[in-house]
Amino acid sequence: MAFYFATHVVHAFAQALEELKLEGGLQRRYKRYQSNQKQLASGMEHLGFKLLIDEKWQSPIITSFIYPTDDFDFQEFYNELKEAGFVIYPGKISQVPTFRIGNIGEVYRDDIARLLKAIEQIQNREKAL
Repeated sequence: MAFYFATHVVHAFAQALEELKLEGGLQRRYKRYQSNQKQLASGMEHLGFKLLIDEKWQSPIITSFIYPTDDFDFQEFYNELKEAGFVIYPGKISQVPTFRIGNIGEVYRDDIARLLKAIEQIQNREKAL
């Protein structure tokens, strides 16, 4: 029996390993993800959002936020962020109305800062209405 690998998959895996190596390995990447998560959590709390998961249990992969008000319109918030170049996820993990934001991948401090700025601008527009 012969196995044939999809060339693009092998190439993508090799590229991912090279990028991991260039970043300094798993520990360095993990620290970047942790830094992203802490920056995001702190910024969102500053904007009035509450985290679903206590900091001691929080992973650096994805962060869940509780809707800020009972009349929070996730779909509108999602659409406005998508127009600004960001994609977030609905919260399907609890009985609490939440949404989630990923902290991993090609995401860096400047990306988190731009996201927080976009969210602040959305909030300011809503307050002006």
